[in-house]
Parts: sequence; C-alpha cells; structure tokens
Amino acid sequence: MSDPSTADLIRRALADNNPTAWFDAVYAAAEEGRGTIPWAQMAPHPDLVAWLDREQVNGAGRRALVVGCGLGDDAEELARRGFAVTAFDIAPRAVAACRRRFPGSAVDYQVADLLAAPDDWRGAFDLVLESHTLQSLPWDWCAPAIQAVARFAAPGGMALVLCLGRDPADDRRGIPWPLSRAELAEFARAGLREESFEELRDSAGRRRFRVLYRRPAEAARAD
Repeated sequence: MSDPSTADLIRRALADNNPTAWFDAVYAAAEEGRGTIPWAQMAPHPDLVAWLDREQVNGAGRRALVVGCGLGDDAEELARRGFAVTAFDIAPRAVAACRRRFPGSAVDYQVADLLAAPDDWRGAFDLVLESHTLQSLPWDWCAPAIQAVARFAAPGGMALVLCLGRDPADDRRGIPWPLSRAELAEFARAGLREESFEELRDSAGRRRFRVLYRRPAEAARAD
C-alpha cells in the first residue's frame, strides 16, 4: 500500500487499537479525492478467475460468501458463475459503492463485521472466498479472523484463500502483513482440511498463495 494517506490512516487506527477502523476511512478519502483505494482493481481478482476457469466451477444451486468484498468485483464474478452470493464488508462506504456500481445485482451486499457476523451464516456456504482481507490485520487479530472465516464453510464446503505469502522466518513488519503457511495452519485448527496449496508470483516477483480448504462432509454444523 504505497499511498501515504492510506498508511497514515492505518497507523492511526492501530495506535487506537482498532485495526478495522481505517477501511471506511480509506473509502471516504477516495470519495473526497484525498487518496486512492490501493486494493481496488475494478475487476475480479485474476487468481480467483484462473481457479474458477481451471476447476470449471459451476455455482448453480450453491451458496457463496465473499469476505471483505471491497468494491464487489469478486462477488459479481461468482454470481455470474451461478452462485447465490452474499458479500459483506465492514466499511459501509464499500457496500454503498457496490450497490452503486452494480444496480440490480443479484448479490446480497451487507455491512458486517467478520468477528461478529450473523449467526445464521455459520456452516451455511458451499464456497467462502477470502481474498487479501486477513493480510490487512495484525496477527493478534488475524488468528481469530481465520477461525471466523472457517466457520462459514458448510460440511463439504470450501474456503478459497488468496493472500500475499512469506516464509515463517521472514519479517512480518509492513502493511499489508503477508501470511506464512505456519499462520495459515490456523484453518486446520479451525476444522478445515487443506486440499491444495499453490505459490504464485506477480510481475514484481512478490509471492502469492492460493489455498483451498474444505470442511469434511461429515462435520457437524460449526460451533
């Protein structure tokens, strides 16, 4: 995240011990012409699209949840593939922007907090997409957030995780905070099984992970 105003907003929120407060502030600054939204690609994430194409995913009759939906492009792509999609963000301005960008969309856009999500979302989704939200949280918040993401997956359901990657010994300082496989193992502790792990590289040589988890079909509804 190179925009200085964005970095300042993040540091301020961290100093106030409220690591999620900066999200809506970034959207507000962008709306007012005082900054940019660093993660906004205005298109579905290419790592998601490549996976959907390769696996020939058909969402007909299945439910998907998009965590930290941002400006909605990933949610709209899943809806285009046939999923009944719920997408949420903690930033009210992000959700408002989604509704403006995609009027008449079939996606159910909601304002919600990952760590205090509606109870009826637990164990309710065939596919949960977590794309680059976890890496925006300090680690002491990230572990509970992983557990929350895992709880959304239905028995037999999947969680697809996209993030920047690092080795466990690498320095975690910086914004965002890339994740290591050791940290992603929190998904297994939350009851999901790793089905595939891919390491990718972007044009700048940065490591990216694309990881697919599944809740065992015999699992009971998540607590």
